[in-house]
Amino acid sequence: MSRFPSFRRLRPAGVRSVRLTTGLVLFTYVGTHLLNHSLGNISLAWMERDLLVQKFIWQGWLGTGVLYCALVTHFFLGLWALYERRSVHWTPGEVTQLVLGLCIPPLLANHLANTRVAFAEFGLNKGYAQLLYSFWIASPFFGRAQLMLLVVAWLHGCFGIWFWLRLKPWFGAWRSVLLSVAVLLPVLALLGFLQGGREVIALAQDPVWRASATRPSIIGTGLQNLWLTDLRNDFLFFDGGALLLVLAARLVRTVRERRVGRLCIVYPDGRKVFAPLGFSVLEASRMAGIAHASTCGGRARCTLCRVRVLSNVPLPAPAEAEQRVLERLGADSQTVRLACQLRPIHDLCVWPLVPPGASTVFLQRRQRDVMPQERFAAFMFVDMRNSTQLAAAQLPFDSIFVVSRFLGAVCAAVVQAGGLPNQFLGDAVLAIFGLRSEPAVACRQALSAVPLVAANIDELNAALEQQLQTPIRFGIGLHCGRAVMGEIGFREHVTFTAIGDPLNVASRLEQLTREIGCEAIVSEQVFQHAGVSASGLPQLAARLRGRDDPLPVRVLSRAAQMPRA
Repeated sequence: MSRFPSFRRLRPAGVRSVRLTTGLVLFTYVGTHLLNHSLGNISLAWMERDLLVQKFIWQGWLGTGVLYCALVTHFFLGLWALYERRSVHWTPGEVTQLVLGLCIPPLLANHLANTRVAFAEFGLNKGYAQLLYSFWIASPFFGRAQLMLLVVAWLHGCFGIWFWLRLKPWFGAWRSVLLSVAVLLPVLALLGFLQGGREVIALAQDPVWRASATRPSIIGTGLQNLWLTDLRNDFLFFDGGALLLVLAARLVRTVRERRVGRLCIVYPDGRKVFAPLGFSVLEASRMAGIAHASTCGGRARCTLCRVRVLSNVPLPAPAEAEQRVLERLGADSQTVRLACQLRPIHDLCVWPLVPPGASTVFLQRRQRDVMPQERFAAFMFVDMRNSTQLAAAQLPFDSIFVVSRFLGAVCAAVVQAGGLPNQFLGDAVLAIFGLRSEPAVACRQALSAVPLVAANIDELNAALEQQLQTPIRFGIGLHCGRAVMGEIGFREHVTFTAIGDPLNVASRLEQLTREIGCEAIVSEQVFQHAGVSASGLPQLAARLRGRDDPLPVRVLSRAAQMPRA
């Protein structure tokens, strides 16, 4: 590790958090300017009035300090991110954000020199009249550059916001609203810029207004503007030089790492990848063309790239962001690590824990924790009786329709009670209660779902009375306990489910309802955990296959008669 001692400390989430914070400051600054520009749809006077508010916020000592610190910090951290990024596989969104970010400094140079620097150095307090006169009459080229700056800076910020928020559980519900704002605000700003420019062009026809608006005390003298132009050019050279320096540093690093050495990463199928020291496991996978699940772009957020380390070798300590994720997942940092954060210094063997195809569906199910773990839950099996006879009496498409309506009625009741329909086994449903609640709440939710299922099936029978010769009948088995929950499957065919004895008991209780001729059988444990009395229900000591001791259960001949939870 000593061969890469210093900069390795700068990698973790602290740098990304600072870059995000400074980016949000700049995004807010751009957003307020777009709001100000949009007032041009009303009049130039409204733009000038709101500009006073802008100057009060951003030209005070506090606003100026925050803005300049954010601008300088974000600029250099952006260059550092470009240097740090090793992956040869860039997503279209990442490429777009990078290109937009690189375009901002040269587009911003002229505007920054002629507004903020001109005010700070010479006291030139320009308003919208002077700026729009310059953009539309005196220097149309810089007017077009200003329009490009508005669009480029806003899009760059929107991509950053999207990368930040897209993994949040609530983002899906607010995505349309945020997208509408992201589109509407710059459109209104550009229209306001156009309307303000037209008004200034009309006012400029008056020589008196033109002389007053363009007097040297406001727009600067020739020497002052020449000094500002030289400053702008110096910044452009500095920006280009910094970019070339970063690219040269990347080249030097590549050559150095190839000379210093490389390490070998072995995958479960026997494939070996030789990567330079300093590469992360995820970067090594992508460099070798090995599919590896990842959605957040190596930011230690999505957890999809996690791997199990099979080699008994020392591992670098996880950074703060990775440590938080591992603690949330309940994983041991010596055996489970995030591939995007783990930069090994020894040869090692890893086993990716998430199939590569999971990246495509991850954003739609982000609200669920898919790390395998044992937890308490209530499990309900609901099965449709006599579905074979029903299929024989109906056309194939009619049979599918009826079964689909049955599953929909059951799932609606489960969701209404607070459960999750988890598996569909033909005409049967497995529902889980308690993924996000305490055992008592989970059992009460499961008990409340039983009469809801019965009520929905009654409504379904009434709706299909003319189509069906006999009403739909069903059986419910309900039990609770601790089971292992997580993802199982192959490649992109992955599902979240539970494995354990409570599921087997619930399934056999449902099968027992056929033998007894009742609608639901609920174990005593469910009532005990829920704190609900079942004294009025028939009791039975059920002997189930695979269990030595009989299981105390309650029998409901009519599921709608379940005691209220």
